Amino acid sequence: MKFIVSSSALLKQLQQISGVINANTVLPILEDFLFEIDKNKMTVVATDLETVMRVQMDIEAKESGRVCIPAKILIDSLKNIADQPLTFTIDKNFGIEITSDNGKYKVMGENPDNFPKEPAADDTTSFEMISSALVTGINKSLFAVSSDDLRPAMTGVYFELDKNFLQFVATDAHRLVRYKRTDVKCPKSDSFIVPKKPLNILKSALPDNDDTITLSYNSNHLFVTHGNTEMSCRLIDARFPDYKVVIPADNPYKMVVTKADFQGALRRVSVFSNKSTNQVVLNITGSELQLAAQDIDFSFEGNERMKCQYDGEDLQIAFNARFLIEMLNAADSEEVRMELSTPTKAGIIKPMEGDENEELLMLVMPLMLNA
Repeated sequence: MKFIVSSSALLKQLQQISGVINANTVLPILEDFLFEIDKNKMTVVATDLETVMRVQMDIEAKESGRVCIPAKILIDSLKNIADQPLTFTIDKNFGIEITSDNGKYKVMGENPDNFPKEPAADDTTSFEMISSALVTGINKSLFAVSSDDLRPAMTGVYFELDKNFLQFVATDAHRLVRYKRTDVKCPKSDSFIVPKKPLNILKSALPDNDDTITLSYNSNHLFVTHGNTEMSCRLIDARFPDYKVVIPADNPYKMVVTKADFQGALRRVSVFSNKSTNQVVLNITGSELQLAAQDIDFSFEGNERMKCQYDGEDLQIAFNARFLIEMLNAADSEEVRMELSTPTKAGIIKPMEGDENEELLMLVMPLMLNA
């Protein structure tokens, strides 16, 4: 079997799907790409048994066939070959010879029959959305996902489907993000939890534009299709916590701050905080917000003052500064509003302005104030 392909085009497609492959796998074949050639079309597949990613591209070939090629050596070699057509010749023992303008490279492939089968897209429900909406939804929720394997439901993003919207919800029990898109219409009310790894791969593989992508799901898998790229992943089989009960119905005190100033102050002051808690205390009086952090073990202390618009009683409340900084990153507006009530109740952060099709709510639990 023989095929000819552009080196740069092949490298670009392989890099798109190589994130699926784990460094230390149980099965050696999982370190390979599966190449499937059918006339002038080639499909390349990568899998880690949980997530499968495939891309299709045009090549020159007279016959059809399949072969598995080790991923690392193939990508490493392509990175160092200038843009040119490469000829791949595969013998019956899966030995592969790659010929470039001025070189020949040999690598041993593997039997494609040993490559794991993909999940079948049986009995799926499908809907469409624009690529940038999915990328934004992933970016705005993924940072709040838990890494605690003892609570599997929280280690992914909860997709909540409705006929009028799609919601992305993530929580790690200390903070919660709910991002809603009203420009996505789903066929029915439904929900599923998508693991962190495939979402990370998707956000780098999908373009941040208005291309249409198709999402299909059944009880075990999610399938995402965009142009020549397809991904499927196993869903997390667990029950997502009832997040609605933790969102306070009424936080009477409202504080509006400039996002960049608040984030900058948090970054500077948190340097002096205790490294295990990252605690920063917010003292809000009138139109002034004071930020204070200290690490008693090392006698470190940092304080800053900044202007704010505040409507409510004077309040002293402490938060994890790292959480606040990450949440402010997700708010795409110059000003953000914090809704607060007491030092022991969750605070809510919302962007002051945003796209009419989106709605973002972030919740963060306070820390105990040091006496």
